[in-house]
Amino acid sequence: MFDFLEGYDLPGAFWTTVQLTVYSAVGSLLWGTLLAAMRVSPVPLMRGFGTVYVNIVRNIPLTVIIVFTSLGLFQTLGVNLGARDFTVVNFRLAVLGLIAYTAAFVCEALRSGINTVPLGQVEAARAIGLNFTQTLRLIVLPQAFRSVVGPLANVLIALTKNTTVAAAIGVAEAALLMREMIENEAQLILISVIFAAGFLCLTLPTGLILGWVAKKVAVKR
Repeated sequence: MFDFLEGYDLPGAFWTTVQLTVYSAVGSLLWGTLLAAMRVSPVPLMRGFGTVYVNIVRNIPLTVIIVFTSLGLFQTLGVNLGARDFTVVNFRLAVLGLIAYTAAFVCEALRSGINTVPLGQVEAARAIGLNFTQTLRLIVLPQAFRSVVGPLANVLIALTKNTTVAAAIGVAEAALLMREMIENEAQLILISVIFAAGFLCLTLPTGLILGWVAKKVAVKR
């Protein structure tokens, strides 16, 4: 029944998907946190940049961003992110595009968490001499992260599914292999079920674990 799978590197394709997800998740968390800090910054220029970035990027289709990284950055501007192998370049460009896109949603999730921190705590931090950066790092962000574990889990699940867009620039992840198998094999339904189950195995445990973590670390008001 599954003889048609011979000759296809199914574990390798899903491993590439996992790598895309992990690298993009870490980058998105870092860049999204910085964007959230900009959006609540007292400096108008930084606040304006954060607002413009988020509003523009999250309204651009991810496919456009991923294709731009390949056609615009690599082929036009010659940006190769320190790699010479074409496969590695495309992988890194896909990660860059996923980070740029997902960070906008991480930023908004974090900003909603920041808004839940009582204003009195911020005023108390200022009263004892903490500056904006110290207040954000020591008082606001720790509580904001605890309150948005659930929304960030949804962003991570969406990111896992969004990695399929990397197939648009030839990254050998699960969606690209699925398309190749559908073109070569007369097993459309079975192939679809296999890949759907594969993504379910990636996203369902993530949602369950982070949902449990969200309940454990929830801020008690």
